[in-house]
Amino acid sequence: MLPVLRVSALNKAFVMHAQGDLALPVLQDVALSVAPGECLALVGPSGAGKSTLLRSLYGNYRPQSGSIQIRHRDQWVELVGAEPRVVLDVRRHTMGFVSQFLRVIPRIGAVDVVAEPMVRRGAPAEEARRRAEFLLGLLGIPARLWALPPATFSGGEQQRVNIARSLIADYPVLLLDEPTASLDTANRDGVIDLIRQRREAGTAIVGIFHDTTVRDAVATRLHNVALPGAQP
Repeated sequence: MLPVLRVSALNKAFVMHAQGDLALPVLQDVALSVAPGECLALVGPSGAGKSTLLRSLYGNYRPQSGSIQIRHRDQWVELVGAEPRVVLDVRRHTMGFVSQFLRVIPRIGAVDVVAEPMVRRGAPAEEARRRAEFLLGLLGIPARLWALPPATFSGGEQQRVNIARSLIADYPVLLLDEPTASLDTANRDGVIDLIRQRREAGTAIVGIFHDTTVRDAVATRLHNVALPGAQP
């Protein structure tokens, strides 16, 4: 099957302005591709740039050179150097991201936090809320908490809200950064099932899974991210 995300010759360095504009290389000549129904697990030593790669794919970091192309609205879009409006449109319709941290407006209830991406894509509010309630229940968030702001939740509950928010919309491409990091075994297994369902439905997934149980359960391929300068 043809890929929906392809990366070539990607290079990213962080410039240390306090150190005389010293450039610290993080990603060097990264190349990968992901097709619908694949889950590509990023592996490699600590500091190799796995999270930097995910954030570069999502447009949070701008690489110095190389290419990140995604299939968006039936055409290929180049994300390296893309205008902010293009990146935002890709995020709204094509690429979802589950990070390790939930960043939301403090006074918004959990059910509305989860429903928001679906509403933003044009779904009726009530339909989005029903889907949000279903996912929150599936992930073990009790109904008494749905109207409360997630800022009042425990770390594990916040992460489950974060996962529900990212999985509520059927993004063709999904980026996962340690999605089960703060979950107990039961909730971890529930998230594994949701990731598998999304993969089997044709989503192309790129993720970091330090938990080998999760990685073995969801990944179809591994991609090694090497330290800059390391021999292949």
